[in-house]
Amino acid sequence: MDVRAQIVMVFNLDKCIGCHTCSISCKNIWTDRKGAEYMWWNNVETKPGVGYPKHWENQERFKGGWIADGKKLSLKGLGKGPTLASMFFQPNMPKMEDYYEPFDFDYADLAGAKPGDDQPVARAFSQISGKTIEEIEGGPNWDDDLSGSQVYAAKDLNLQEKQVIDSYDSMFMQYLPRMCNHCLNPACVASCPSRALYKRGEDGVVLVDQEVCKGWRFCTSACPYKKVYFNWQSGKAEKCIFCYPRAESGQCNACAHSCVGRIRYVGVLLYDAEGVEAAALVKDDELVEAHRALILNPNDPAVREGARKNGVSERWLDAAVKSPVYTLVKEFGLALPLHPEFRTVPMAYYIPSLSPVLSTFGDTHKLLEHGMIPALETLRVPIGYLASLLSGGNHRVVGDVLKKLIAVRVHMRAQNLKQEADPVVLREAGLDQDGANRLYRLFTIAGYNERFVIPPQQREEQDPQLRKQEGGFGLLKKTRGGR
Repeated sequence: MDVRAQIVMVFNLDKCIGCHTCSISCKNIWTDRKGAEYMWWNNVETKPGVGYPKHWENQERFKGGWIADGKKLSLKGLGKGPTLASMFFQPNMPKMEDYYEPFDFDYADLAGAKPGDDQPVARAFSQISGKTIEEIEGGPNWDDDLSGSQVYAAKDLNLQEKQVIDSYDSMFMQYLPRMCNHCLNPACVASCPSRALYKRGEDGVVLVDQEVCKGWRFCTSACPYKKVYFNWQSGKAEKCIFCYPRAESGQCNACAHSCVGRIRYVGVLLYDAEGVEAAALVKDDELVEAHRALILNPNDPAVREGARKNGVSERWLDAAVKSPVYTLVKEFGLALPLHPEFRTVPMAYYIPSLSPVLSTFGDTHKLLEHGMIPALETLRVPIGYLASLLSGGNHRVVGDVLKKLIAVRVHMRAQNLKQEADPVVLREAGLDQDGANRLYRLFTIAGYNERFVIPPQQREEQDPQLRKQEGGFGLLKKTRGGR
């Protein structure tokens, strides 16, 4: 057992209001400079929709992530031959139109406009070429709030039940915040010929060494989430760094700190690095359970001793015990990985959304049970859609999560109305009253120190060699010093 520590973020999709405050805070801090205008390390997408960059989930086109070939993993779009052929040209990399051409407005047109009969306007211009853009045709959230659109929603690869967008009363929408997943088996790290990308041993954050990067862009092609970007000004790769200067001092990420809906939780997970490759090799519908099996109990003495041998400090072990992420991902099994079938073993997890609770009875009252709480089979967001997004197509896993979320609502509604709660609802969902109360607090009134348990780094106590441990358990398994 090779015990390592990973800093992890969980998103509660039930609470995201799509305000994009997280995206703006990240943008202002990290990518507000030349060459990075089009980069949104954190973005919020409307689902159903095509996302950013457009159709990033279509790996038949972009060929990102890993494929399980028998008893081994291989990068979907790369090998010795394709790597040499693509050294100076990346055929599977998104183009500028898949992102959008970054633009700004020439406000001097307003300030310096001469008197006239027409209202002056600020013309848009490209931040790359400087040329005037006559008509803006795209942006990072161009399909924002347009999930009912035949143009955008119908092109969502997860939307297998096409009938849900054919009539107004069957449309649905949710927001999906995305950032780098800082995977345990990162395809970007394994694909880099220069070894510029690496996974830090002390906290699992995936970074790019700007001094080593040669701008080959294999990382952009290999990442199935398209969260590695190419800076056209510097010629280097850039990506989310999990706000590590903040995290190292015990502060939460800028995106999480600014989140209006308080949908984000940050904490420590301990995992068995020896099992990562095996967990990525299982069938699609078994991936969620395999991911959960990797996560170790921080209260287990054997796990704690194994972590100490790998240089994990007592402060980090204590944080793992208090981690809200462990509670949501492992203990209650509520948070699921985004597209686990890409086999990168992502370390960002999502709690599926529930349909809105009705405030009044109407024509649909016959579909409800437990008072105003919708029944599992009548949820507006199809389970098949959520399963395609979060569980590799496993409907049962998503159904179990939704049952628990519904049970918590039913229990707390009865408690708040001073009614007798139905114990069967909790029992069938695998919960008890204590568990339901704990989840309710975490979802609603939990304070800063409950939602974010981030231990500061103690670099002076760490062996330098431990900080060179890296991810990539398939093709091109390596360390910083060599292959």
